[in-house]
Amino acid sequence: MLNSFLDLIDKLEKNGSLDTEEYKELLKSYKYPKERDILAAKACEKRKAIYGDNIFIRGLIEISNICGNDCLYCGIRRSNKNVTRYKMDKSDILSCCENGYCLGIKTFVLQGGESGCFNDDVLCDIVHSIKDRFPDCAVTLSLGEKSYKSYKRLFDSGADRYLLRHETIDKTHYKKLHPENMSYENRIRSLNDLKEIGYQTGSGFMVGSPFQDLNHIAKDLKFLEDFKPQMVGIGPFIPHKDTIFAKEQPGSTDLTLFLISLLRLILPRALIPATTALASLDKDGYKKGIKAGANVIMINLAPEGFKEKYQIYDDKICVSEKLADSFENVKSIAEAENMKIAFDRGDYKFDV
Repeated sequence: MLNSFLDLIDKLEKNGSLDTEEYKELLKSYKYPKERDILAAKACEKRKAIYGDNIFIRGLIEISNICGNDCLYCGIRRSNKNVTRYKMDKSDILSCCENGYCLGIKTFVLQGGESGCFNDDVLCDIVHSIKDRFPDCAVTLSLGEKSYKSYKRLFDSGADRYLLRHETIDKTHYKKLHPENMSYENRIRSLNDLKEIGYQTGSGFMVGSPFQDLNHIAKDLKFLEDFKPQMVGIGPFIPHKDTIFAKEQPGSTDLTLFLISLLRLILPRALIPATTALASLDKDGYKKGIKAGANVIMINLAPEGFKEKYQIYDDKICVSEKLADSFENVKSIAEAENMKIAFDRGDYKFDV
C-alpha cells in the first residue's frame, strides 16, 4: 500500500496531474498516519517554496444571514424559521473593516446568504467605499451565484476575489444536496464567469457531505486540477439541527487534512485556508490545517449581535470570542509552527 501511495505522489509531483481513478486510489491512504505525515511534509515543503513561512489572515464579515436558497445542509436556508435574520448596513461593515485594519488585516471577506437584500447598487457602493477608505487592502466576496453583469459591476467597483464553492462536481450528488430550482450548470457557469472577468477565484467542497464517497471526491479533485482556482476552501461537513441532515455524521478530520495536503501538491500556488469548520470540529483544527499545508486563516470581524446569528452548521467556534483574542490565537499558532503572520493582502502568486 505504501509503495503504491508513494508512486502516485511521485507521479503527481512530476506531472502535476493524475486521472480520476488514480486520485480515488490515492484517497484510500488517508486512514494511515504514516501516509498522512508524508503527504503533509511534502505539502509544507511546497508551500514554503512559494509563500515562505507566511500565514495570511483574512477578516471575515458575515454581512447577512438572509438567504433565498434552500440548500438542504445549511442552517440559514430559506425555510428555516428558527433563524433570527439580520442585515448589516454600510456603516456596520466599514466599522468591521476599521477594526480589522487596526490589527493589520489587509483582506476583507464579505460573506452572506444569497438574497436581494443587497442589490448591485448597494454592494458596489460598499465595495467602492472599502477600497476608497483602505486602498492597500483586498476585498473578497462570497455572495453566491449572480449574473455575469453583476459580477462584472462588482469587479469594476474594486472587488478583487470571489469565493464560490462548487460543492460537488457530480450532478447526481449535487441534486441530493440542493433544491430543484438550483442547478449544477449555473454553479459552473458562475465559476467560469468569475475567472473570465478577472477575479482571483476560489472554489471547493464539503468533506463528508451526505451521500458523498471517495469517487465523488476524486472527481472533485480532478475538476479543481483542471479549473485551477486561485483559492480552494474545503472543510468538513457539520450537520445543523434544523436541516434534514441533522442526524448525519460530520466529515472526517483526517480526510480533510489529507485533502489539504493533496490540494497543495495539485495546486501549489493556491491560497488554502484552515477553515472555521475544521476548527469547529477539532479544537486544534487551525493548527493541524497549517501543519497539513494550509496558509490562510479567517478571523471573524463581526461584532456581538451579528456573528452568533450566522450559523450554517452547529457548534461553530469563536461565536463569543473577542476579536483581539482571535487574533492572538492565530499569532500563537504561527509562532508554534515557526511561521509568521503576513501583514499584506496575501495575493495569489501567479506563475511568471
